[in-house]
Amino acid sequence: MSDRIPSAQSRRHFLQSVGATGGIAVLGGVLPLHRALAAGAPPAIMLGQIAPMTGSAAEFGPYYRDAVQMAVDQINMAAKEVFGGPIIAKHLTADSATLPTVGVQAARQMIDTQKTPVIINGWSSGVTVAVATSATIPAGVLQIGNGTTSPLVTVLPADAKADLLFRTSASDAMQGVVAAQFVNGEFDPNYKFKRVSTIYINNPYGQGLSNAFTNAFKKRGGTVLAEVPHPEEVQPTYKSMLSQALKDKPDLLLIVSYPAHTIAICKESRDSFNFTNWQFTDGNASIDIIKEVGGKDMDGRYGTAPGEDTSTQSYKDFSKNFLSSYKYDHFPPFTTCSYDAGMVAGLAMAAAVAAGATDASKITGTVLRDQLRKVANPPGEMIDGGDQARVTEMLKALKAGKEINYNGAAGPCDFDKNGDVITPVNIWKYSGDEIETVKMIAAKDIPEA
Repeated sequence: MSDRIPSAQSRRHFLQSVGATGGIAVLGGVLPLHRALAAGAPPAIMLGQIAPMTGSAAEFGPYYRDAVQMAVDQINMAAKEVFGGPIIAKHLTADSATLPTVGVQAARQMIDTQKTPVIINGWSSGVTVAVATSATIPAGVLQIGNGTTSPLVTVLPADAKADLLFRTSASDAMQGVVAAQFVNGEFDPNYKFKRVSTIYINNPYGQGLSNAFTNAFKKRGGTVLAEVPHPEEVQPTYKSMLSQALKDKPDLLLIVSYPAHTIAICKESRDSFNFTNWQFTDGNASIDIIKEVGGKDMDGRYGTAPGEDTSTQSYKDFSKNFLSSYKYDHFPPFTTCSYDAGMVAGLAMAAAVAAGATDASKITGTVLRDQLRKVANPPGEMIDGGDQARVTEMLKALKAGKEINYNGAAGPCDFDKNGDVITPVNIWKYSGDEIETVKMIAAKDIPEA
């Protein structure tokens, strides 16, 4: 059965509106003071999240917020049984407006005002990198990217010694290779192109993925005619950039961008240049693009995205519980990664509490970082997420001093020395008024370049 991404109209109503200026909305409730002071109650820690509620990626933010909230609810329900009370005091959410400056402002507010030791942040890598270098790393706060894919994140100089930037989504070094394989006809001999141009958003995500594709495609004998950047802010016109990308008559245009930019680019490519042979990436796997550009021109167009193994119990239970709890039809890329980010953050908190921490103010970003690989990596017992009973089982194991290896909804959360994980990469296509996953390429089957 194909995985389909739902209409944006199926979003759950915000519990509290989130402003584009970075104001914080509190989800999941506040831990009552009398409970926090009650004998035997565990320390309760702040959990922050920055998501694109407005701006070019506004379509995706509510899904990511709700996926983290699901993890928070499961962790706290388990903690009440295992530790005698919830361990996540608040789930703070703030809007990034899909822009680095707004994301940094929101992160600083969480850190300075709410004393938040861990922030889930992703979509986009440009926001993630800016927040890491300007806010979280200088403050000693742990950041976990839920839709952070730029290869730059792996080698970010600011994190070389800090080790405070992790992600639950795979690097675009892998997606770039799969996109090149696809264009080269390696998955479908009837889908093969020799001369390609790219147009990409000028931030770590766009540049990194365009470069990864170009290097892999050239290695396979293909020709990349042009790699053309465009600004992060939505522009009134993209004609000059399209002129550069299309001047040598490519067979295919790879668009590495976000929905609002992509809508304008596709319309002008079609209307001004009579060119509609496009391929896409995770950043523009958007139902809004179908609505705005028109199904006639989008139907059958393909894209790639970091994906998940839909055959695992963790994925199946997450999908069932998420869709029923939040009344969505289905969900976009990185929703599973968002749940995983919330879950590993909560498990790290549980590990700190199980180790004897009694003062929330002393459960810092570095304390949580030091627990993260212990709960997510071998050699502990592998336990799937997605289900309340198994989350409770993980907290019981931690309290008993046992090692666990969380197996995420998107795939194994085995963080390497750079804080990276490896997940499958999917090929998807626009199909009618939906987006359909047509092929999953397992991580083990993706070549290095």
